[in-house]
Amino acid sequence: MSMSSRTSLSRGLSQLAASRGLRFIALLALCAAYIQGPLTKLSDFPGALAEMEHFGLRPPVAFAVAVIVFELGASAMVLSGFMRWLGALALAAFTLLATFIALRFWDLAPGMERAMATNAFFEHVGLAGAFLLVALMDIGKGEDR
Repeated sequence: MSMSSRTSLSRGLSQLAASRGLRFIALLALCAAYIQGPLTKLSDFPGALAEMEHFGLRPPVAFAVAVIVFELGASAMVLSGFMRWLGALALAAFTLLATFIALRFWDLAPGMERAMATNAFFEHVGLAGAFLLVALMDIGKGEDR
């Protein structure tokens, strides 16, 4: 690749990275599970209660309501830019906590279930890392965007 091609490519990628629309789509993709999850819990509240019971979270009503409000609220913060860093840090911490509660692959016997839980565990660690990056980038800007 020639120097002028690299410069042109770099300029094009910089413009793409500066696109507000693309940044919003990326943040929406990152928050998608934290929007879909609570909406599913709202549409099937008995299922949400059963999920809380399954993971030993009691009282289940309080935990289900708290999770719904938390996930939607923190996602709204990330998407709107209002204290984005705080919403992103909160979702990172929540994701790590939920991952250690729900995806205890080390307690499973070797096999397909353990392999799937292991993959999901590390995917969630990656999500937490992405939220941490969002928070650090927002803090680095020195403004509430």
